[in-house]
Amino acid sequence: MAEFVRIYEENPNPREIDRVVQVLKKGGVIIYPTDTVYGLGCDITNIKALEKVARIKGVKLEKANFSFVCHDLSNLSDYVKQIDTSVFKILKRALPGPYTFILPGSKSLPNPFKKRKTVGIRVPNNNIALDIVKQLGNPIISTSIHDEDEILEYTTDPELILEKWDNLVDLVIDGGYGGNEPSTVIDLSEDEPIVLREGKGSLEIF
Repeated sequence: MAEFVRIYEENPNPREIDRVVQVLKKGGVIIYPTDTVYGLGCDITNIKALEKVARIKGVKLEKANFSFVCHDLSNLSDYVKQIDTSVFKILKRALPGPYTFILPGSKSLPNPFKKRKTVGIRVPNNNIALDIVKQLGNPIISTSIHDEDEILEYTTDPELILEKWDNLVDLVIDGGYGGNEPSTVIDLSEDEPIVLREGKGSLEIF
């Protein structure tokens, strides 16, 4: 049975955030709100937890397209190769916000991602997600929780999410209704930005 924790986005309760962080530190898997759809996540430094998320998603960990949720741009250098000023300016303009940016991965990526040439970075405009990452001290991974229903691609109601994922995850955060439009994915790993998926984030950042 997953824990169900209500956290308010306007003013997340530090005690509740700490409760979530303790679950992550023990290798737990959580479902949490972002500025787009609810995400499935765990601590990126915990291999067992990463494997569990990959299993839930039915993918091989090495091949999984998980994004890293960072608190801000300051810890990017741990996971991303040196980026030039023009790319940094785009990131600065767009983040925090509903974007996933694909950037060249650095040599110090966590083990399962070592061979990756690129990494997806998210800094969501959501206080709950940002406080969790800040308190944890390193990113969590993010992968959206798709719905099998073809019309409803993403479940927005936390209680329905709990009902469906209760036996698969350790904790579900009720951060209010989620969105049903995913992030805009932009590849900045080459010379020219390439939009891989148009989602909630506007393309007027260029």
